[in-house]
Amino acid sequence: MAHVLKSMTMLLAASLAVTACATTTSTRSATAADLDRVLAGDQRSAANRARDVYRHPKETLLFFGIRPEQTVVEVWPGGGWYTEILAPLVAEKGKFYAAQVVPPPKSYMEKLAARPDLYGKVTVTALAPGNASEIAPPGSADLVVTFRNIHNWMGRDFAPAAFAAMYRALKPGGVLGVVEHRGNPAVEQDPKAKSGYVNEAYAIRMIEAAGFRLVAKSEVNANPKDTKDYEKGVWTLPPTYAMGDTDRAKYTEIGESDRFTLKFIKPTAR
Repeated sequence: MAHVLKSMTMLLAASLAVTACATTTSTRSATAADLDRVLAGDQRSAANRARDVYRHPKETLLFFGIRPEQTVVEVWPGGGWYTEILAPLVAEKGKFYAAQVVPPPKSYMEKLAARPDLYGKVTVTALAPGNASEIAPPGSADLVVTFRNIHNWMGRDFAPAAFAAMYRALKPGGVLGVVEHRGNPAVEQDPKAKSGYVNEAYAIRMIEAAGFRLVAKSEVNANPKDTKDYEKGVWTLPPTYAMGDTDRAKYTEIGESDRFTLKFIKPTAR
């Protein structure tokens, strides 16, 4: 009888351990270590690594509260600079959706196909004017992120619809993380954001109008050298260098744009 009780106790302990493992969320320090590993991975080109000094991916993602177990949606990932970090981070324990333009860039799809070991579980969805599909199953995402895209949506009169799609995708209590080129608050916001810059207060009002609540700001992507008054807008700065070789050294010294970094939540009740 004692042997039976001992066996049952061991089985119960093993079952509880498995359950605990299945529900455990990584700590911030463990996630930071995982990010270090991913950032050092061979999937990232030297050119993309060179942008880290301006884009601070580790600090930005930790500020948003990312964890490897999460369901994460990246909205309009472009060529995949952040996808190279996000998808491998959550590949084993979480889920990654890439909500792309329509059609998605060929280079992006080729990137995914070239490394099935890293990107084989990525689900590509669509977000575009006139496209009614969801960017992820409604109420499924722990974290939605988008980087330097608000001006693109403003130029297409699409920003309210874009943020509504993000709101639907998030769980109640889920996080929206946003990074954007920060405009000069002394300059009235162009509704089309033709310069590529968006005033921080303007963006906050727009996003909160979609139902989100601002919970934190970070200056991790700030750049006080950015004067924001260039003839060709934010694209004057690296990595685009819209002026070509004209004053290239000057713009290299400035670096990439000044950016706001904002964290919102989808309230548990509206």
